[in-house]
Amino acid sequence: MNPTDTHTPRPGTAPRELSQLAVALLKGVIYQEESPALWNSLLNLQSGVRDYVAVLGLDLMLDEAEGYAFLRSHSMDEEENGDAMPRLVARRQLSYPVSLLLALLRKKLAESDAGGGETRLILSRDEVAELIRIFLPAGSNEVKLIDQVDATLNKIAELGFIRRLRGERQMIEVRRIIKAFIDAQWLADFDHRLDEYRRLAGQSTEELDG
Repeated sequence: MNPTDTHTPRPGTAPRELSQLAVALLKGVIYQEESPALWNSLLNLQSGVRDYVAVLGLDLMLDEAEGYAFLRSHSMDEEENGDAMPRLVARRQLSYPVSLLLALLRKKLAESDAGGGETRLILSRDEVAELIRIFLPAGSNEVKLIDQVDATLNKIAELGFIRRLRGERQMIEVRRIIKAFIDAQWLADFDHRLDEYRRLAGQSTEELDG
């Protein structure tokens, strides 16, 4: 091992430091911009953290370029033969409107990155409503649409993929961690997925209240 590697644990690292990092990760995502001290500690001790959480059946997903880290359950073959350990990080079944808006926001982020614009993607509630509007029947109730958008954005914020700007509740920032959950291959199939969404929207608009 390269002794100059700053990402290996320091000799004599107290278990308490690893425990603090593991607890923070179990609570949610660690962002470099929000917790710089914790982030630097994670970079220095990431090898130890990986070993620490692996005992719990978890993998450390860390993206230094984007500045975030989170835990994900092992994608192991044990699940297929029934030997998998209980999950600490539960899978969530996303509703149709949540999955649709996540797809649209991910595509918007990809377009922003391709255009070489700002690294932060900030949208207004009205801009988000416009993204969804094409999937609704013509003449849909505007007030109901805004209520649906707010409800869906709240759910996505709870999942950690967006955050509302302080003092500007109608503005949101799309967090770049969304790229870790909606990858390039998924995005490549986006048009096909949107066709499916349009088909579902045509069958029933009641789901948008979900």
